[in-house]
Amino acid sequence: MIKNNSQNKYLGIDYGAKKIGLAISDDQGKIAFALKIISNQGREKVLQEILEILNEYKIQKIVIGESVNNFGEKNPIAKKVQDLIFDLQNQVKQINEINKTDIDIEIFLEKEWYSTVEARRHHDSHQVDASAAAIILQRYLDKINI
Repeated sequence: MIKNNSQNKYLGIDYGAKKIGLAISDDQGKIAFALKIISNQGREKVLQEILEILNEYKIQKIVIGESVNNFGEKNPIAKKVQDLIFDLQNQVKQINEINKTDIDIEIFLEKEWYSTVEARRHHDSHQVDASAAAIILQRYLDKINI
């Protein structure tokens, strides 16, 4: 069950075919931190792990890296990202129906241009995907906190 709260905490997601990097923000939604990497081993498992994180950290806002090529056109990963968004929204709707709650998860897209390249340059190689998620999330937070 996802708990409702008034924090401004965000989850950042860098979706990859094999690994998914996750990051969270501070309670005020100003600074992003790498959280962890999960294996992309099927939609159900990924969805379950993300929902557990949303519940554990009381997060209701998600920023997902929008996967596009150098011309701004969607690439093959973009469809998987849209599937994840659809799955998350449906799962939250089901949770609301079962628990008779009205919890809303807001999902935002942020271009992920070169976030992994930047993460490789500046962060621990074992945490590249989580660092890329933090970079994506921080870009979004910087835009909304101007």
